Amino acid sequence: METQGIITAHPKTEEEANALKVVMKALKIRFEISKEDHYDPLFVARVMEGRQQVREGKTKKMELSAIWN
Repeated sequence: METQGIITAHPKTEEEANALKVVMKALKIRFEISKEDHYDPLFVARVMEGRQQVREGKTKKMELSAIWN
């Protein structure tokens, strides 16, 4: 019987990651380890561009009240 869900774990250390692998192998649970970045590359590029603009002083300060007008 196979379930419909996917479980995502976020181990904080290499030791935790290794322990998870051992447990899943012992229980014969199929798993894969992804090294991919989960962020859209375009999104990352825009964030990096924004950070560069802040460093270069190419920003504007707005009052909170101006946002709603």
